Amino acid sequence: MQPASGLFGQLEVLNAIILREVKTRFGAHQLGYLWALIEPALWIGTFVAMFYMLGRSGPGGMDTVSFITTGLIPFMLFRETAARAVSAIGANKGLLFYPQIQPLDLVFARVLLELVTLLTVFVVIIFTACMWQGTSPHVADVLQFVIGFIAAAGLGGSLGLVLMGLSVFTPVVERLYGPLLRPLFWFSGIFYTANGLPAVARDVMLYNPVLHVVEFVRTGWFIEYRSQHASIVYVAGWIVSLTFLGLLIERAARRRLELV
Repeated sequence: MQPASGLFGQLEVLNAIILREVKTRFGAHQLGYLWALIEPALWIGTFVAMFYMLGRSGPGGMDTVSFITTGLIPFMLFRETAARAVSAIGANKGLLFYPQIQPLDLVFARVLLELVTLLTVFVVIIFTACMWQGTSPHVADVLQFVIGFIAAAGLGGSLGLVLMGLSVFTPVVERLYGPLLRPLFWFSGIFYTANGLPAVARDVMLYNPVLHVVEFVRTGWFIEYRSQHASIVYVAGWIVSLTFLGLLIERAARRRLELV
């Protein structure tokens, strides 16, 4: 019974942290929740409008709105989970005085909240676009699609775990994270597919695990698209390696926090 009671106790801790994160992030008013939808919708609307002005459409017959959404939302999920994880200790240092709460709880709660939030945003945007166009969404492989979203959150969370641990030793990490990660926006397949890239460029860009995630999500969503280059094993290797490194750094950071 002790393992079961310990698991339930940990779940209660995570639930309490998530509820606190929801209240802190979105506030007591509904506009806070609405902003989680408005920001991605504005980005997607802007890029879709640019596609139309340039006379472009989704490659291979893919709907433009769905094409941009399946690229931008997974990238945002990766970026936001990493950003939330980096600042997990700084924003919740007071909670670490409670013996039941560990830094990993803060990271996991933030990653889970971001996953649920952006998955919900994706569904709302896609269904709204389908209603506007008078069509119905067709998912090629629901399991592959969901695994792609989980991989995006796992990749961001594992990177954030590494950076969170490093931020305990130097605050410079939080300031450098954004500028260092910003170039990935253009190299993660948001506006193109790996299949459509020249071989020389594709071989280099496939080192970016976020491109694999986007390709995996698109293959799971579109019936008419099958990525020839996405590897979930490659992404899993990144997640496992970053998590292992992050756990080592987190152990050292935990001892430092205990001394403060």
